[in-house]
Amino acid sequence: MRGAAMTNRSIQEGPAGLWDSVKKAAFVIGSGILLLAAFGNSLTWHLQRFWGASGDFWQNLWTRLYLAYEGHDASLFYLGTMLIPTVAFWVPNSLLLWADTTGKPSFITRYRIQVDKNNPVDPAKLRSAMKTVVFNLFFLSGPMVVGVYHLTSWRGNPCGPELPTFHWALTELAIFSIIEEIMFYYSHRLFHHPSFYKHYHKQHHEWTAPIGLICIYAHPLEHVISNMLPVVMGPMVLGSHLATTSLWYCLVLWSTTISHCGYHLPFLPSPEFHDFHHLRFTNCFGVLGVLDRLHGTDSKFRQTKQYERHVLLTGLTPLNESIPDAPKKGQ
Repeated sequence: MRGAAMTNRSIQEGPAGLWDSVKKAAFVIGSGILLLAAFGNSLTWHLQRFWGASGDFWQNLWTRLYLAYEGHDASLFYLGTMLIPTVAFWVPNSLLLWADTTGKPSFITRYRIQVDKNNPVDPAKLRSAMKTVVFNLFFLSGPMVVGVYHLTSWRGNPCGPELPTFHWALTELAIFSIIEEIMFYYSHRLFHHPSFYKHYHKQHHEWTAPIGLICIYAHPLEHVISNMLPVVMGPMVLGSHLATTSLWYCLVLWSTTISHCGYHLPFLPSPEFHDFHHLRFTNCFGVLGVLDRLHGTDSKFRQTKQYERHVLLTGLTPLNESIPDAPKKGQ
């Protein structure tokens, strides 16, 4: 019986099963694109009216910046894709680090997901992680962005004088998200294969209770393949304007910081999904969760209290209080 079960499992997880899941993913994502095309004009018309009221302001601001860097497109590109995202990364992470190391302000620590962890964070472990984060950010991400500039420039000028329309920028961000979800899910799951995990991905999972800073604490190979490539591929494929690319990089850094921060804070996206991945390792490999649902790699997560808490918190009561863990046996 055990041999038959193993055979069935092998068949399910083999190439045929994977191909079936890929086809399902293509169907769902394709349907999403069609819906976006069908309702895009109606959805964005109202947003475009709001944008139009301040559109001249943003275009004039960009024109002044463009003229100030005239003839120095590379410098302008690096300003938008290196300096601004770096600031966007360190500002929230500095605030989170203060809470992680001091436990202040105390009201924030009430929202800690794993209440018995990082209270406060281990200083030696944090210093070690910080070295890797700084290396990845400045010595890997930086050179990759330089390469992105040259590859994108072959297709046109990413620092053109005209900003993209709001409608097109919104469409690009949606496409970027789809590309990132596909590339991150499969590359991340690959790094969980035993042959790769022990040599590369295990470093990231030293933090079973993550903090914001360790979102880019990873082996250099993993950082390039799984952290960076899924993010830079969308703007490269579409030949996107610097304004959209810079916004996308900032959004990604904020999103991954929230996913790793260890706090389920009010009015911010829920980090329960990825926090559970660090806790259990075998579930929740993606960003949006679409491919996890299609492949069944969120099955254990959906049976937990963390899944019940995986919602936008719109009040001030921490979800670990309003949806408490089930009492342990004997209590």
